[in-house]
Amino acid sequence: MPALVSPPQSPDPAQETRRLCILLIDDSAPDRLIAQEVFAEYSDQVGVMTAESGADALAKMRHSGVRLPDVVLLDINMPGMTGFEVLQAMKADPRLHLIPVVMLTTSGNEQDIQRAYTLHASSYLTKSMDFWHFVEQIESFVRFWLTTRLTHWPEGRGREDTIRPSAC
Repeated sequence: MPALVSPPQSPDPAQETRRLCILLIDDSAPDRLIAQEVFAEYSDQVGVMTAESGADALAKMRHSGVRLPDVVLLDINMPGMTGFEVLQAMKADPRLHLIPVVMLTTSGNEQDIQRAYTLHASSYLTKSMDFWHFVEQIESFVRFWLTTRLTHWPEGRGREDTIRPSAC
């Protein structure tokens, strides 16, 4: 009788060798520091770039010599440009619109969640105020994106850019 379940596929070699590149956009220096410390536990698999504002993040991603992130973690409540405005700008930019964006914020407001998905956020995480639960959230995030990210991007979308030494 034939097996009902296919044998597991061997992992994509590119996924095994290329680190997951994350861009964390958050105006809070302590929150960026905590997240970076958690991501440091996965430094062999994950590289993190940070931006303290939406304008800074967009400028970094729009620089032609920078490797674009595999996924963006985006805070909502930031001075100047809000997370929603950053998300909207990314989705309107032909070079950035395919990058998955995960809203990572303390806001559990139903209107914020609705607006994030209306603007095509990939996911919405309400940041835990408990340190160890936050660590678990980041660990789950890393495991998910390590296994689901794209290792090859469609041509003509700017994903083929070279990596600058300071990038992921």
